[in-house]
Amino acid sequence: MSEKFTYAKVGVNVNEVSKIHSIIWDHIKKTFKFRERKIGAPLDIIGHFAGLIEIGNDKILSLHVDGVGTKILVAQLIKKFDTIGIDLVAMCVNDTICVGAEPISLIDYLAVQKPDRQLTEELMKGLVKGAEIAGISIVGGETAVIPEMIRGEIEKKGFDLAGMCVGIVERDKIITGEKIQSNDVVLGLSSSGIHSNGFTLARKVLLESAKLKLDEKLPDSNRTVGEELLEPTQIYAKPVLDIIKNCEVRGLAHITGGGFLKLKRIGKIPKIGFVLDNLPEPQLIFKAIQKFGRISNQEMYRTFNMGTGFCIVLSKNEVDKARRIIEKYNIRSSVIGRAVADPQSKLEIKPVGVIL
Repeated sequence: MSEKFTYAKVGVNVNEVSKIHSIIWDHIKKTFKFRERKIGAPLDIIGHFAGLIEIGNDKILSLHVDGVGTKILVAQLIKKFDTIGIDLVAMCVNDTICVGAEPISLIDYLAVQKPDRQLTEELMKGLVKGAEIAGISIVGGETAVIPEMIRGEIEKKGFDLAGMCVGIVERDKIITGEKIQSNDVVLGLSSSGIHSNGFTLARKVLLESAKLKLDEKLPDSNRTVGEELLEPTQIYAKPVLDIIKNCEVRGLAHITGGGFLKLKRIGKIPKIGFVLDNLPEPQLIFKAIQKFGRISNQEMYRTFNMGTGFCIVLSKNEVDKARRIIEKYNIRSSVIGRAVADPQSKLEIKPVGVIL
């Protein structure tokens, strides 16, 4: 049976997004000279998970901005808004820690179709819960009422939620992936499900093509489709920072949009590729998306996290210690692969025959 759906076919072309990123970087790098030899001078680390600027005394600020994407539309359909804030915190802090930084604060941007006290109350509950899990403060933000721009699945419930996270790291503790060596181990941390990426494809397949209802049980599951889709994104800040403090960590990758292609961000500096040959069984939500959408393994693993939400690269000698730390946070972990010397920084996922 031929493949029915791809991310590109439903409107999100990852290759085109990469080209857009190149255009953006070509322009914004021109701004680096505006802060040369001043507080706020940027570090010339391009295309990583967070931007870095100097603030003096060998202290570096890490900055990352993100949103929740079209998961928001599922929340509108279910009329449940108290977990979306957790997703926003997760998307911001999980990228911030990828450079070794401790997330310390966040500001949010809420754009609404119409002022709605109940909607706002629920969104803020999620933000506070996410901040508690991550150990950060939320020090402010901005609210905009723009009915001409903001629409949604439910009339007058349209909104978008984004945020910017600030982290801090000492200069000599920055982690970029440059110290990764061949035969280093890739430790995978379990995801809580689909997290907050690939929802344009997931919604198209499950809700429009397969015509599943959000309140009906996902095939072979005791949970509804809506519960699976709205499951909050796992926040990895505290366990990963604990591992950084106690182990020699060489690379960190948050597996989000683009799936396991995110590993290429930390492999390009030392010209390292990765062979993943022990990935865990994907959760039922991924199996349902693949089955109903007739989606190839290649497309699934370059779009979704497939059960592994975060990757830590370290030496073999550090693995047992790192796994003991992870266990304290009730997050499953497993050695999912290894680093290999590769000038093209390719990624091979062996059991499913995928090369990215």
